[in-house]
Amino acid sequence: MFEILHEDNHIIVAEKPQNTIIAGDITGDESMFDILKQYIKEKYNKPGDAYLGLVHRLDRPAGGLAVFARTSKAASRLQEQLKSNELKRTYYCVVRGVPANTTDRLVNYLKKNEKTNTVEVVPPAVEGAKKAILNYKLLQTVETKEGPLSLIQVQLETGRSHQIRVQMAHMGCALWGDQRYGFNVNKKGQQLALYAVKLRLIHPTKKESMQFICYPPQIAPWTSFRLNIE
Repeated sequence: MFEILHEDNHIIVAEKPQNTIIAGDITGDESMFDILKQYIKEKYNKPGDAYLGLVHRLDRPAGGLAVFARTSKAASRLQEQLKSNELKRTYYCVVRGVPANTTDRLVNYLKKNEKTNTVEVVPPAVEGAKKAILNYKLLQTVETKEGPLSLIQVQLETGRSHQIRVQMAHMGCALWGDQRYGFNVNKKGQQLALYAVKLRLIHPTKKESMQFICYPPQIAPWTSFRLNIE
């Protein structure tokens, strides 16, 4: 079982372990969603199928904070917050190289290939292209035997598949350990350095502002940086 940071009658906020799927997919592997549903069913002795609403997703190799809804009303309100950017997700990632700008707002158009489960940056006019926007801030840079690594803070304005990984790679700064979009600079077996470290939301019924923080695991390359999430 993973850590649950907050639980009430309307929401559950938990930390997704890396390499765990957040919801069911074609692999058939057990998901975080499945585990939480069973947890609710057993803890509250619920007959039949316990309700749980998926609000947003995290890539399988990524880890960090995720919020789930325990009622359909909470799910609807949280999804509205997600669309209006009131539900704010902050990520830390470690990239190869150093961005040209210390802060920037990246706007690209992405298209997903469902057959290969890969995403690419395309011109806006391409059929099926979706606008992707993120804001990043360079926090630290360290020199290593493999070249410079940079710790980047990212806030999403949109939630596209593989968005951070694709936009950063397109900028020339592939994520450390990304075997899909940084295969030419990463080694096999390296864990993707992408973690959802902070989550801010408005409680769907109490209307109170809530903030949650968690830290990436103390393994390479995170141990090369001073992590202080505020």
